[in-house]
Amino acid sequence: MKQFLTRIPRTVAFSAAAGLVIGSLVLTVGLSRDEQYQGRTSLLAEPAAEVEGSAAQYGEVVSLTLPALVELARSPSVLQAVAPLSGYSPEELGRRVSVELVPASGLARLSVRAASPEQAGATVTALGKALADARLLAPAGRLRPLDAKADVAAVSPDGSLVTGLALVAAVAAGLAVAALRRLPSPRFGGGRGSVRRALLAAGIHRPVAVLRGDDPAAADRLAVLGLATGRPLRVVPVAPEFSEAAAKLAATLSADRDGTSVVAVAGRRRHDELTSVAGVLPADAVLVAVVLT
Repeated sequence: MKQFLTRIPRTVAFSAAAGLVIGSLVLTVGLSRDEQYQGRTSLLAEPAAEVEGSAAQYGEVVSLTLPALVELARSPSVLQAVAPLSGYSPEELGRRVSVELVPASGLARLSVRAASPEQAGATVTALGKALADARLLAPAGRLRPLDAKADVAAVSPDGSLVTGLALVAAVAAGLAVAALRRLPSPRFGGGRGSVRRALLAAGIHRPVAVLRGDDPAAADRLAVLGLATGRPLRVVPVAPEFSEAAAKLAATLSADRDGTSVVAVAGRRRHDELTSVAGVLPADAVLVAVVLT
């Protein structure tokens, strides 16, 4: 199992870990939301008892007046009448009420969101009764409740929706991490450029390998360079703080103190010391690589 894990590319591992963390976070936050229930009921506009001219006026009254039901449902008088039964203040209740008018039908659907199914059902039923009692369409018509009992359903948290969002977030996070890891490191990119400039300042115009100290293949690449030059390698720190890293690298390469193929160990930021060291190398020494730690 351990060998299998070591073969997984780092980018894949980091992407999977990021996706797992972000997906779990979205799932946890989404499913931890307070439960919400929605109670629904309907009101139907119908003609009132026959009075003089009522039949002729009914259609006109419904088409012109029924849209006002949306505002009436949130009016202070209606909200104050329903609020005691809902357990909410009139202002809070107004934010939980919605009205949908079905075109060309005289039908209005009322809905109220609440923290429990009983609360949602009782509140929307009371709201429907209050709107019917307001006699909005009188005298030509009236609003009649269609449902003897309100329909109540859970609306939050939506498990399917939250799961879908978590999957999308996980995939997006994984792709983002993979894309970021494929970008060149600004710090290392700047280090290479400054190394080239430092070597030019020392009068070295030929190509010199620039390697990262944390690259697992760095030692092998340096060994190949040593074989190519046909001369023993020598590891030189450009400043005292790089002595330990240089000693470890020299031990790995079995480097020779008198070697003429020089590997300089430097930092990734300032390279003044590299210029100085490269400029004073013996005439028979050749700088073959710079290792940035």
